[in-house]
Amino acid sequence: MESMLNKLKSTVTKVTADVTSAVMGNPVTREFEVGRHIASGGPGMCWRIYNGTKKSTKQEVAVFVFDKKMIDKYQKFDKDQIIDSLKKGVQQLTRLRHPRLLTVQHPLEESRDCLAFCTEPVFASLSNVLGQWDNLPSPVPCDIKEYKLFDVETKYGLLQISEGLSFLHSGVKMVHGNLCPENIILNKSGAWKIMGFDFSISSINPSDAEPKYTCKEWEPNLPPLCLPNPEYLAPEYILSVSCDSASDMYSLGVVVHAVFSEGKPVFQVNKHDIFKSFSRQLDQLSSMSPALLNKIPEEVREHVKMLLSVTPNVRPDADQMTKIPFFDDVGAMTLQYFDTLFQRDNLQKSQFYKGLPKVLPKLPKRVVVHRILPALTSEFVNPDMVPFVLPNVLLIAEECTKDEYIRLILPDLTPVFKQQEPVQILLIFLQKMDLLLTKTPAEDIKNSVLPMVYRALEAPSVQIQELCLNIIPTFANLIDYPSMKNSLIPRIKSACLQTSSLAVRVNSLVCLGKILEYLDKWFVIDEILPFLQQIPSREPAVLMGILGIYKCTFTHKKLGIPKEHLSTKSLPHLVSLSIDNNLNLNQFNSFMMVIRDMLNRMEAEHKTKLEQLHVMQEQQRSMTISSQGNQSEETKSTPSPGNQIDDIFGSTGVNGKENGSSAPASQPNRMSLTLEEKQRLAKEQEQAAKLRNQQPLAPQTVKPATTTSQAKDLTSSLLNNMTSLNSLSLANTARPAPVQGTTIAAFPSPSPMMGSMGTPAANGFNPAMGFQAGGMGMCPPGPGLYGGMATTTSTPNFTALPQNQGNPGQTNKAPDMSALDNLFTSSKPKVTLNQMGPKATAGTNTPWLNQFGSAQATQTAQLQSAPLGMGAVPSAFGMQANPFFSPHNFSQPSTAPNMNQSGLKHSTSVNNDLKDLFG
Repeated sequence: MESMLNKLKSTVTKVTADVTSAVMGNPVTREFEVGRHIASGGPGMCWRIYNGTKKSTKQEVAVFVFDKKMIDKYQKFDKDQIIDSLKKGVQQLTRLRHPRLLTVQHPLEESRDCLAFCTEPVFASLSNVLGQWDNLPSPVPCDIKEYKLFDVETKYGLLQISEGLSFLHSGVKMVHGNLCPENIILNKSGAWKIMGFDFSISSINPSDAEPKYTCKEWEPNLPPLCLPNPEYLAPEYILSVSCDSASDMYSLGVVVHAVFSEGKPVFQVNKHDIFKSFSRQLDQLSSMSPALLNKIPEEVREHVKMLLSVTPNVRPDADQMTKIPFFDDVGAMTLQYFDTLFQRDNLQKSQFYKGLPKVLPKLPKRVVVHRILPALTSEFVNPDMVPFVLPNVLLIAEECTKDEYIRLILPDLTPVFKQQEPVQILLIFLQKMDLLLTKTPAEDIKNSVLPMVYRALEAPSVQIQELCLNIIPTFANLIDYPSMKNSLIPRIKSACLQTSSLAVRVNSLVCLGKILEYLDKWFVIDEILPFLQQIPSREPAVLMGILGIYKCTFTHKKLGIPKEHLSTKSLPHLVSLSIDNNLNLNQFNSFMMVIRDMLNRMEAEHKTKLEQLHVMQEQQRSMTISSQGNQSEETKSTPSPGNQIDDIFGSTGVNGKENGSSAPASQPNRMSLTLEEKQRLAKEQEQAAKLRNQQPLAPQTVKPATTTSQAKDLTSSLLNNMTSLNSLSLANTARPAPVQGTTIAAFPSPSPMMGSMGTPAANGFNPAMGFQAGGMGMCPPGPGLYGGMATTTSTPNFTALPQNQGNPGQTNKAPDMSALDNLFTSSKPKVTLNQMGPKATAGTNTPWLNQFGSAQATQTAQLQSAPLGMGAVPSAFGMQANPFFSPHNFSQPSTAPNMNQSGLKHSTSVNNDLKDLFG
């Protein structure tokens, strides 16, 4: 590894030293930066070619350098002749300007160590390409070593040389005098250019029709750099010391032979005996064997044979050579057209560019990239031509690697991304968006490509918006998620809401539906689905687009809609849309199919959740029971029934002692009770539980009933009229079941308890008592006995009840609790329901007894209160709503005594009745 690094270091050092020593001090270095050694060319391959850049403009150039150290072995006279010859060639080239001649960027500059001048960027000389690597850096650059000419390059190259010679012969009246591969340069684009005018001969009578050229005699004693290459010279140069334009045509024939024969000329010349070699060559040319030209393509073989003719007049001129069928190649003609584009108008250019996509696939990639692409990108400065040029540039980009695209194409495309006119530019880019997003770096996508898409979505043209919306799904997978979430989706939503075009709105929905798979689940639920409810139009296409988005989100395995969202937002929205009058039957069926699928999934998910919850609860309950069982097994003693009775009856136990006080030792222990005592205690416990569920009684001693039959009749009448009383509730609805420990109002109204016509009804405890939450309402003798009053099911707290206020003259006394003591004493007889009834006085006709004495009278009184019944509800409504009413109960109308016409009872009468009822 170290040896390789040392070798590389020595090579770099050597090259740097060569450049420094050769160019340092030359005036060219003031304006140009000299790079690496890339090629060689010129007479005898004496010019080293370096790449370089102009310091002021960073323009790329080629720097030709002749190092004077190469001629140190010659005498001063020979050195001067060589220098003069080289100077003449460069100066002549500088004066001539033609597309087929090498373009000089900076004239020749001389310093003490070298000669130097700058030209257009150069790849190599034709001699280098054909395998002659003299004066090249070591090692030979790979691009030169591996370079192979394609047929189209060869054809068009020879055509270019022919055109260059035509310019020299016809336009300048000049003979090149040394046309050979050394003096043919391939520029950076691959075009063949002529240089090396060291031995050029101008006509002595340029104004005449027939130019005349004077030729110097061959001097073998001169240095080789002062003589042309004899292997490419026409025979008349040496044998008759004459030349004309046909002499260059002979040289062209030898060049053609060398191109197709790996750089070998037709004859090898002995430079030490030049005359003898040319005499032998002349004889061979006179009787040319077919084998001599067998490597040349057949279609040009006869033309080459004519070019190599001994007789100059037989040789075709340069203009004729440009028109031979060999050059009528599609690729060559295409390249030739590109070279003459500056002469064409826009109409001709547009026609040519339209047909170019058919030709590009037939051309080699190197030709397309280095020859055609620069010509196309140069047209970007003409906005009218961009729509015709851009498809070809993007077609070439498809065949390029990413590195080539970034290096050769993207710099020219970046300004075009920002062009908004003509609109075809935007359409072309949208159609090739996948290519741009694949090969363009992320930073350039963010800065140049995506802004172009955003402009298309916001464009005033409906066609552009439609095309953009149709194309976006094809490259959505190439857009980074933040750009899609924060920039693209909001613009699609805005286009959908703000447009007046139905096509744009529908395409927006279709576009959103296609790119849902690239979005996050919660982003879709939070941003896309709520947006659907904002869409104002109700055309069938829009509704089906909305349905499609719901369906895609619902069915996609990555997305899905939670059941909470389905129940509260999605399903209500879809149901409301499904009944739109614009939908046909098939569209309605599509809506219902999606709605059913959503309902089924919501039902299945929630049912599964409840089943799982139920299983968990059952498991928890079973674990609790098992743990309690284990605890009971570990407990050595069980609680006695006496403890349970203590919990029920208060702090006094069965032994008459307060809980917490220790029993005397002589007292028997609770655990030592006999079986009969245990049974008796359990029976008492059961009876106490029944009593706790009964309604509280007035806090007074129960008197024995004197008239049992009247109490029985009262009870039976109350039971028989329960249905009729309950049917007259305010809202005619089922009453809530009594809840233990709470007071439940029979009427939903918060106002005080009313009679049948709204007069406040008073009881024996509280006059005009209202329905107060948690308070003590009117307490009838049995649970639900009066149906329309408040009911409690908890054990009554008699100490909290106020004293009977029926007699205002009496003073308040503490309630007599002896009745309760007698009630809970096992030796006393139990109190029956009949004994709880009020003692009715014979001959007394009170409204309460009349009200409950006859079902018909009660019902008739209620009917007479029409149009309003109890709670201001029509009685007829209660009759119809309650299926338990019997219509025949209302067949005998009668008037209840002691009632006014409105059916109201007087409050004083009611208080007296309560006094009679409760004592």
